[in-house]
Amino acid sequence: MAAATFAPEEPKVFDSFREVIDERPSYVAIVVNAPIGYLDRPGMGSRSCDRDARALLGRRAITIRDAPSRATLTGEVSWRESHLDAATLTLLPRYIEVASEMSPFRQRTVYSGNPELSFYQLNEGNPLRWSKKREEGREERHALLMSKIPGINRIIDSETDRIPASHRFDAAVLMWSARRVRGHAAKRLPGEGVWDSEGLRTEMVM
Repeated sequence: MAAATFAPEEPKVFDSFREVIDERPSYVAIVVNAPIGYLDRPGMGSRSCDRDARALLGRRAITIRDAPSRATLTGEVSWRESHLDAATLTLLPRYIEVASEMSPFRQRTVYSGNPELSFYQLNEGNPLRWSKKREEGREERHALLMSKIPGINRIIDSETDRIPASHRFDAAVLMWSARRVRGHAAKRLPGEGVWDSEGLRTEMVM
């Protein structure tokens, strides 16, 4: 983003997604690491944005998991019947919380992203080499953020005991994607609009 000004503030920890969207003054763009827009029921395949993201990320494609169905979120179909993987099952309460607050109107402000996609964009179209669970991966993310985003040390080096370093890196790079959204520079996956049965645009931004 040529000539863009980006000055991160000190990080703030919220206990719920509702607190984020109720914050005043309001945020002009929010990118969350959670799906927005769902297929109706299990067994309908992958969302197009998930397929496109995996195609971009190559060796890091494993980090893009299929979103649960709307029937799974509402409890119409149990998580066992949905055959969710362990990671998605762990994140399911967060997904339900975000889904309960979303509407087409709110998509003017709230967007779905994925840290690996944002790092891909920040790394000039190259997937990262290492998982964030490895020391090499944490060092790789720290170095990339520091080299590309002035002042980002306020986020990634903050002494926030509740938030692991890997999560701070994720938050920082998603914040960068939110800045790109605000500057009309973000890339959308898929490129053409896809909407779910509730009228939500089913996409990811980076």
